[in-house]
Amino acid sequence: SATIETIEPRKNQIVRQSAKKNGQAQVLASNVDQALLLVTKSHPRTSTGFIDRFLISCEAYGIPQLMLINKKDLISSEEIQEIETLRNLYEHIGVKTFFLCLIDHPDLTELRKLLRGKTTMLSGHSGSGKSTLLNVLAPEVQQSVGEISDYSEKGVHTTTFAEIFQIEPDAWIIDTPGIKEWGLSDMGEQELSDYFPEMREIRLNCKFGSKCIHLHEPQCAVRTAVENGQIASSRYESYLSMISGEDNRK
Repeated sequence: SATIETIEPRKNQIVRQSAKKNGQAQVLASNVDQALLLVTKSHPRTSTGFIDRFLISCEAYGIPQLMLINKKDLISSEEIQEIETLRNLYEHIGVKTFFLCLIDHPDLTELRKLLRGKTTMLSGHSGSGKSTLLNVLAPEVQQSVGEISDYSEKGVHTTTFAEIFQIEPDAWIIDTPGIKEWGLSDMGEQELSDYFPEMREIRLNCKFGSKCIHLHEPQCAVRTAVENGQIASSRYESYLSMISGEDNRK
């Protein structure tokens, strides 16, 4: 039987608000060096609101983020440009983003380099491909792969608790259960824009400085940046939903 010999200090954590809205926060992982979010356009759909809430939660704890847009094989030729635009948007704010199909034996050389020497938290909706990715990176892991419901286009949970895997001598991945919603935990409206990298410096130019929450205030540098395309409108819309407390977590 295992024995707890020591409790190491917690240098960071990734937290989300309970989906039941009971005021409780759920710690998904701690002491991580980076987070990798798996995203799919469909089967199941990952909204930009969900992506942004995840990234902002990581940013709040100073945790670098990676993103992998999976199921390229299901993307039509008309949708390729849409995905590339999304990819460029997140690359622009410092999120290294991959676009591929995990079941087509992709070349993961670049991703493996980014995983080496680090502990990475793996997250995403059920059915987004987390278990498939683990099986590609480390075939000996052999995580079970779930089905996608034809009715709801949502994944069926195959991972029910967080588990850590060593995929290389100096690389570990924390596989977390599939998440339907991502609620922000303990973020005040005055600090929220700090966690949007593209807003962080610009907001200092607002007439009311750090007191500006970029809604209706005059001479708001952030809103001006949105109007001239310096900040993506989808990111600003995510910001508005977060600051207003709208239930846009899926």
